[in-house]
Amino acid sequence: MDRESLPQGDTGDDIGHLQQALLQHGFNPGAIDGEYGQGTVAAVLAFQKSERLLPDGVTGPRTMFALGLVDSNALPSPVAEVTVEVVSRMFPATPIGNIKANLPPVLSSLVSNKVSDKPMILMALATVRAEVECFAPISEGQSRYNTSPAGHPFDLYDYRRDLGNLGAPDGATFKGRGFVQLTGRHNYATYGPRLMQPVDLIGDPERAGDVGVAADVLARFLSDKELQIKTALLAGDMRLARSLVNGGCNGLDRFEDAYQRGLGLIPG
Repeated sequence: MDRESLPQGDTGDDIGHLQQALLQHGFNPGAIDGEYGQGTVAAVLAFQKSERLLPDGVTGPRTMFALGLVDSNALPSPVAEVTVEVVSRMFPATPIGNIKANLPPVLSSLVSNKVSDKPMILMALATVRAEVECFAPISEGQSRYNTSPAGHPFDLYDYRRDLGNLGAPDGATFKGRGFVQLTGRHNYATYGPRLMQPVDLIGDPERAGDVGVAADVLARFLSDKELQIKTALLAGDMRLARSLVNGGCNGLDRFEDAYQRGLGLIPG
C-alpha cells in the first residue's frame, strides 16, 4: 500500500484491504465493501486502543504497520519546512539570533527520537516558548516557589520526594535547566543515560544546560509522553497537554499562542 493515510469516508480497494486486515486481527468492520464508514471507524478505533496507538479513527502509518499493510511505521515529517522564519513568527518576542543558533539542534533531536511529525514539532516548539521564550537553554532562577524567605537558594526543593531529592544541596544542584527545565535528582538520573549520547547528569548536572543535551532531553521527554500528549491534543485539551510536560499550567498562554500560530505556518 503506497498511501500514507486512509481517512474516514474514503472508498476503494485500499479500504477493502484495510477491512480484511481488521477482520483477520479480530476486529470486525462489518461488510467488506471498500467504504470507510462507521463500522470500519469503530473497528479501527478498537484496534488502535488494543495496540496502544492514538485512537483517532484514522488509519495512518502506525496503524497500517500494526495491521501488516505497510513495511514502515514512520510518520510523515514537515521538519524541512520548519525554518527560522516560520519559528520567528511563533516566537514574536524572541531574538532571531537565538532561534538561528538553537533551532537546528532541537529539530535534529526530534528527528532522532522519532517525534518529528507535525503535532510533536508544534508541541516541542510551544513547550520551548512556554518554558524559555528566549529560545535558549537556561537555568531556573530563584522564586518564592523554590526558595523560602529566610532559606538558602532552592531550599524548598531540597526534600521534595516527588523530585527524588534527598536533602541539601539537591535543590540547587538539580534545579531546572535546559529547554524543558529538567528538575530533580530523579529526572537527572533517569534522562542522562537515555540520551542519544548518554551523559552523567548526576555527576555533572550543569551539562543539562548544554544546547545539545537540552535539545535531546526535550525530545526524549516528549517521546515518553507522546501518546498522552496526542490524546490530549486530539481532544483539544491544551491545558492537559501543557500539564503533561510542566506538571501544571505555567506559561499556558504562551504555549497556546505558539501552538496556534504554528498550526497555520507548518504544513501537514
